[in-house]
Amino acid sequence: MINEDHSGLDAAALHRLQAAVESDIEAGRYDGANIIVARHGEIGLQASVGWSDRKAGRTAAPEDVYRIFSMTKAFTNVLALQAIDRGELALTTRVVDVIPEFYGRDRFRTARKDRVNLAHLLTHRAGLVTTPTPLPYDELGDLGKVIDAVCQLDVVGEPGTTLNYSPALNHALIAEMVRRATGAASVRDLMKREIFDPLGMDSTALGAPRKWAERYVPVRASFPDGGWLSTADVEVMEEIITEEAEMPWVGAVSTARDIHSFTEMLRRRGEYDGNRILSPAVLHLATTNQTGDLPNDLYRALAEARGWDVPPGNFGLGFALSGTGTHASFFGSTTSPRTHGNYGAGSTLFWVDPERDLTFVCLTAGVMEESENVLRFQRLSTLAAATAL
Repeated sequence: MINEDHSGLDAAALHRLQAAVESDIEAGRYDGANIIVARHGEIGLQASVGWSDRKAGRTAAPEDVYRIFSMTKAFTNVLALQAIDRGELALTTRVVDVIPEFYGRDRFRTARKDRVNLAHLLTHRAGLVTTPTPLPYDELGDLGKVIDAVCQLDVVGEPGTTLNYSPALNHALIAEMVRRATGAASVRDLMKREIFDPLGMDSTALGAPRKWAERYVPVRASFPDGGWLSTADVEVMEEIITEEAEMPWVGAVSTARDIHSFTEMLRRRGEYDGNRILSPAVLHLATTNQTGDLPNDLYRALAEARGWDVPPGNFGLGFALSGTGTHASFFGSTTSPRTHGNYGAGSTLFWVDPERDLTFVCLTAGVMEESENVLRFQRLSTLAAATAL
């Protein structure tokens, strides 16, 4: 559905964006998508394109529930920012002050751990190892076991000096710090109470509730051999993201409409439908570049492998930022520098452009290899930015 009468959006540009997604799907680059573009809070484009399950012939629908992978980190970020707003944590709070066992059993081996703080975790500068799996897959859903495993790992870099994207460890620790600081029984309950319920996100959860079984989009990938992740590493997530699994770095499920509600809260400076989720002050800081010109080591390797210029990491407090320059990026080069959002392995993305008051949500079926995913979302983000008049 395209709102031809939306005065702040170019209808022809909205048609181009939808046509680009349709062309991608017809070419077999991915199977389907749910996309939303809105400006000033009014939706200009909401479309379900292609298939949610191509093999089964199930066409995409607004009710499709996706495993959103690392977009889950956005919810964990907000829990941490709320704890800062409420004086329960500070950016300078050390992990060991809240999780004493983070020191590990061998203090000589983990001597740098006493310097890792919440700001380091939120900006991926903690110096922890970058493994996405600190435990075997069948144990990853147990957050308590994950925290115990993380506590036994060494810090391999100097905290605060390098930026290396952490697929799992940083946000597992962030979530546990918030859980302990707030006294919550579980991170799942905390997310529901503090984010999903106030925002009316009734098709979003940490874990995959069985009651939505017929609405889930299958996790299917086709990666070339020799990459950082294999096809099996991604497709196994369909098995381990269960109703009971509590993985606050990768384990949430949601719909495009619910993610749009989340972006609306960010666009409205922390408020939605009369509910104050975050203060404008902490959200302003969180969407300001905190990592300077540091490159993101994970994406440095990807860029060098493709022969691209190495981009700066451009991280705020948990949120990825557009920044400036003409390097390959998820948000494209035409979004404003303070554009902020998050993305998940080869398939999901949202951003908020505060200068244009524009939001973009795109959840896709079929997980792409990451460098191809960057190019795909760079193109779609540029098309989305072009819709704003």
